[in-house]
Amino acid sequence: MDEDFRALADRVRAESGGTDVCERLLATEDREELAAVLTARERPLWARETAAFRLGCAGDRRAFETLVLLLNHRDPERCVAASHALARLGDPRTARAAAALATNALRTAYALHPVRLLAELAAPESVPALTATLRRLLAPDEPHWRVALACVEGLGRLGDGGARDVLEAARAHPRLGPAASDALSRIA
Repeated sequence: MDEDFRALADRVRAESGGTDVCERLLATEDREELAAVLTARERPLWARETAAFRLGCAGDRRAFETLVLLLNHRDPERCVAASHALARLGDPRTARAAAALATNALRTAYALHPVRLLAELAAPESVPALTATLRRLLAPDEPHWRVALACVEGLGRLGDGGARDVLEAARAHPRLGPAASDALSRIA
């Protein structure tokens, strides 16, 4: 059992009150049973999340829509679990969905995990989405500096020269300057 699955299991056990249904979802290897949870009516969020996480980590694309919804959830733990599963899912739609979430100005408060996922995926959508998001977040009074910092770190990890201008601009930002300088040093 990896650490991410253990964290999910502990959290959903607490949410469910340790029900037999929860234990069954955590233990089953039957993908059809897990997929049925995603389409069943009136299932609790913890059950859908558990099924989507397990399916996503197994590479079953039926989990995609649920995982994308969870990636944009207000609860950071759900976002972390969804990001972990989406990174392992191998669905070509994942990068486009993460880019749409990261660049949505109305959802910036929830963009941290989509930004981190884009850096991990290193997909063609990653650099354009991260640079666009960072450019928007460089205003001095911007409250979402942690999302901007994740963009800077992600761009440094990706090492794409197309991010040079926005990273140069980020150097002047007091909270982003050191990370931006580090990111620039990684660009060939």
